[in-house]
Amino acid sequence: MNQKKTTRTKPAIKPANSRAVREFTAGGVVWRKREAGLEILMIQDHKGRWTIPKGHVEKGESLEQTAQREIGEETGLTNVKIGDKLDNIYFFYRKQGKLIFMTTCVFMVEALGDSDQLKHGDSEGIIAVKWFGASEALKLIEYKDTEKLFRMGLERLGYE
Repeated sequence: MNQKKTTRTKPAIKPANSRAVREFTAGGVVWRKREAGLEILMIQDHKGRWTIPKGHVEKGESLEQTAQREIGEETGLTNVKIGDKLDNIYFFYRKQGKLIFMTTCVFMVEALGDSDQLKHGDSEGIIAVKWFGASEALKLIEYKDTEKLFRMGLERLGYE
């Protein structure tokens, strides 16, 4: 029998930092209804961009618990109702030489009670926290994937 001998090559050894590290965050499109109309709560991040409050999932937390905790830490709002999940946002970034693959779960979140008392967490790198009318919020949001979810959330709330 004539068999060919196959040679196997060892897979190339990749540097430890070439594979992406998975990280998970959760947050929400925080909203309230006022006489003047629908308002959306936004944070201004350390890059000066307006976005939604969100943060890293801690050990033992559900995504909903993370969203509620992070909204409280980043905005001062603790009386919120976590609603339906809108969707996930996926993106890559580099941190300390490592490639990070981030998955962010975004929920609809209704602000309850006195939602005027806002304060931003200094340790989060947040510059400002503010309520905006829905149309103004849409103009301010700078991250494309977040804007898509923003629009989905506004649609669910009946805003056109």
